[in-house]
Amino acid sequence: MAGGSGLTPYVIDVPSEELTALRRRLAGVRSAVEPELQTLVDYWRDEYDWRVWERRLNQYPQYTTTIDGTNVHFLHVRSPRPNAFPLILTHGWPGSVVEYVDVIGPLTDLGYDLVIPSLPGYTWSGPTPDRGWGPRRIARAWATLMERLGYRRYGAAGNDWGSHIAPELGRVAPEAVTGVHVTQLFCFPEGEWLSYPPSTEPDRTGLSPDDQVALDSLRELQRSSGSYAHVHEQRPDILGAALNDSPVGLLAWNRQAMRDLDPETLLTHITAYWLTGTAASALHLYADYATQPPPEAPTTVPLALSQFRNDLRSIRAYATRDHANITTWTHHDSGGHYAAHQAPHLLVHDLHTFFATHRNAVQGGGQPRRMLGKLPNK
Repeated sequence: MAGGSGLTPYVIDVPSEELTALRRRLAGVRSAVEPELQTLVDYWRDEYDWRVWERRLNQYPQYTTTIDGTNVHFLHVRSPRPNAFPLILTHGWPGSVVEYVDVIGPLTDLGYDLVIPSLPGYTWSGPTPDRGWGPRRIARAWATLMERLGYRRYGAAGNDWGSHIAPELGRVAPEAVTGVHVTQLFCFPEGEWLSYPPSTEPDRTGLSPDDQVALDSLRELQRSSGSYAHVHEQRPDILGAALNDSPVGLLAWNRQAMRDLDPETLLTHITAYWLTGTAASALHLYADYATQPPPEAPTTVPLALSQFRNDLRSIRAYATRDHANITTWTHHDSGGHYAAHQAPHLLVHDLHTFFATHRNAVQGGGQPRRMLGKLPNK
């Protein structure tokens, strides 16, 4: 893997003095106003053990490589099955590769080679040396990464920003991507995004009852919870300076998007940002997305959506406008925005069901048929 491939083996090994310094900062913090936040601070300082998660991550092969001038860290976990089907999984903010630890075993057992990169600017990839790392540029980097690993045909899946990036990967490398699976479709009325509540409502006459409910849900999210995205887009460096300097500030800010996670998982994501000094650089993705030129046409690679109950509801009328080949639209009555943590069995089932069908496109790519395993009984 290393040698002349441009890939360097990587092991997470945080110096003990950095963990001690973090506990010292947490011990000296001013008392948090919110009792629930103070409880998390106390747990982080006195009980949370980073080494447990460090060992868990290090059981998987990790590498770094340079693509388009920036460092990219990734997990590369091969299936024990012969002729395994490659699948690249992409996280979002404020997530990390930790997001997928609960699905690695089940997916590799089913016959998938997994590539799980840290986004440019995030955690172990480190800050990018330049700006402009929006979803399309990241997708091009992922296409280079998969080619560098020797994969000519593969699937792409993602959550949060990964739900932007995976379809873009299908757009920039349609000859390589056999299918795309996402847990959100961020397709809004013309000219809108999460942080932009409109001054006037779009015409609802063409929306189904389900789509009208989904649009109402979007409006509530924009009114009550969309401010973070606006700040990330408009003032990432000002906010980032504060988050990089205060672990409690970082916890308070990032927790707003991860309130449904258990304390151990929540703190692991946040500790990863703190120890790598990427709380600020991770925010730039929002600003870089805003400057990315709009697509010229809908995506055409087969696409599947798995919606989970406590998450943004996708609006099908706008999704079909932006994606011409949606083959699967699934709604689950459990789980939330972090399905790989909250409902891993459902996510694995959906991924396997979708790619078991769309892997056949590999036949045209000159590689052998992928012999994927059967799903275990639920």
